[in-house]
Amino acid sequence: MNRLLVAVCVAAFAVIIGQRIFKLMEMSLYSREIPQKYLPNCQLLKHIDYGSEDLSILRDGLAIISTGLNYPGLPQSEGPGKIYTLDLLDPRLTPVELQIKGDLDRDSFNPHGISIFTDETDKSLSLFVVNHPNQLIGDSQVDIFRFVEEENAIVHLKTIRHELLHSVNDIVAVGPESFYATNDHSFPNELLHMLTVVLGLPWCNVIYYSPQEVKVVGDGFLSANGINISPDKRYLYVSDILDHDVEVFERRRGEDLVYVKSVAVGSLCDNIEVDYDTGDLWLGCHPNGAKLKNTVDLEDPPGSEVIRIQNILSEKPIVTQVYADDGHVIMGSSVAAPYGGKLLIGTVYHKALCCDLK
Repeated sequence: MNRLLVAVCVAAFAVIIGQRIFKLMEMSLYSREIPQKYLPNCQLLKHIDYGSEDLSILRDGLAIISTGLNYPGLPQSEGPGKIYTLDLLDPRLTPVELQIKGDLDRDSFNPHGISIFTDETDKSLSLFVVNHPNQLIGDSQVDIFRFVEEENAIVHLKTIRHELLHSVNDIVAVGPESFYATNDHSFPNELLHMLTVVLGLPWCNVIYYSPQEVKVVGDGFLSANGINISPDKRYLYVSDILDHDVEVFERRRGEDLVYVKSVAVGSLCDNIEVDYDTGDLWLGCHPNGAKLKNTVDLEDPPGSEVIRIQNILSEKPIVTQVYADDGHVIMGSSVAAPYGGKLLIGTVYHKALCCDLK
């Protein structure tokens, strides 16, 4: 009788795990294929060969780009990561590498998400960078730099580590040393995290950090990825990449977040950029996550997709596919941002692409 009970329990557990694995395949959109949708006058950027995982564009058209991310399970870059600038008003569209000055181990620099903070008192710019120096899940720190444009450099100011910032993917700066950050893993241990994903446990979260306080301000994510803020600084947007939606939160006193709504995007959307003037959200997305793997199949590479969300706070937000490629032009798009009639598209480990929107 005991053996029969054990056999029944094992069989039931196997069925449950099988169902969850199939569900995980569905979450990865493993069977999704999208028709190509191109924009005019697209060109791949020079010098960007090992990804452009995140980027942000200043009001004057200068883009700051992180490149060289080494992330477990994905193709590896050669050498340490770098930060580039790109003047979108210069028709040559040539990225320029920034010097990294100050007390930072450049050989282990492994940049992920980035955010720029403008100090309204003196208009100085700080660059916040998620860094995984040991190239491990669960090894995260945030490095803050001062951006010195006239010297073509960033100067390291501070490194922030905290037990709550264990698997940071992206950040949005809201002060000289304060920010919101997403943890894309529920545990710093990859095996434990994968177990939670297989079981469908939404245990990833959003952290608020300041020198005075560090706390969880949002949870219930299968995998919290990109994060950004509305132009009026009132609302926060978070991409739950495995749930295929963008969550909207309102900032309240004490930097707490109150859930407002979810907007379905139908893709595995990575980073979020917000248009300064319109408030529109621009997302770099993975149309089929099953193709994102350590060894790239050049016959069937991971595709790229750019999605725009207009009027996200209204009752009927407009979700539009702006660009789509099957991976033969650009693989694994992770971010996209418009400026001056152009669209800049970054990737996890491939290149960067600039196209005309008009």
